[in-house]
Amino acid sequence: MIIKVLAENTTESKNLGSEHGLSLFIRTKEHNILFDVGASELFYQNAEKLGVDISDIDYLIISHGHYDHGGGLKKFLEENTKAEIFLHKLAFEKYYARDLEGDMKYIGLDQDLKTNRKIVFTSDRFFISKGIQLFSNVMDKKICSISNSGLLMERNGKIVKDVFAHEQNLIIEEDGITLLLTGCSHNGIVNIIEHFYELKGSMPDYVIGGFHLFSRSTGGIEDAETIDKITEYLSGTKTKYYTCHCTGTEAFEKIKLIMGVKIEYLSTGSEVNI
Repeated sequence: MIIKVLAENTTESKNLGSEHGLSLFIRTKEHNILFDVGASELFYQNAEKLGVDISDIDYLIISHGHYDHGGGLKKFLEENTKAEIFLHKLAFEKYYARDLEGDMKYIGLDQDLKTNRKIVFTSDRFFISKGIQLFSNVMDKKICSISNSGLLMERNGKIVKDVFAHEQNLIIEEDGITLLLTGCSHNGIVNIIEHFYELKGSMPDYVIGGFHLFSRSTGGIEDAETIDKITEYLSGTKTKYYTCHCTGTEAFEKIKLIMGVKIEYLSTGSEVNI
């Protein structure tokens, strides 16, 4: 299995652009998969430079209903006519972020795209094909990020705190190896892994994704106590972690000091072979 980072907040090369967003290309033995499409058309531009043919993607999974993971959807639809696109049934609800000044801005997906015939709406546990499945409905939230504060949604005409029911996670199993991919882990990376364990009865071999320990809207890093608790939990597993995007480089460095080679940071242009 090969994973290439098409878009992320940082970049390995001046020839590849970066943005506040995430897009990962995964090649398995049978399928070409795209996990998120970043905030813009950048994922497509970088894909061309990295030798990834977007028209040949079989499945697109968008992890949740925020623009930094689904902002490139329109471009994807222009360039790919065959892929099935999997979003949680709540992904096209209206989502907002409030900054330090109290101003609120829309951070959801393009509402004009929600009726596209290629979109398949999911919920709870959803099987795409052999060895590829999605899960959401992460209810038990033991360790949650304060970086979620300021993220809002519209419900019954009122603006309330986002409960992140629209977030889904991807499991890929191949040759006895299990990979768990998360977008932002708004529901908490520990809670997501615990939910994975409940479903599978074992821990993933690899985890790739953001842990949401940094808030772009406020510019704040997660509190030290929460980072310590997450680090302690992850250190106690035999899983290899690759993180990126909303984890933030400052929080990553704190975790890296304790976990060492068990965790690495992925930038635009990074490639992982598992």
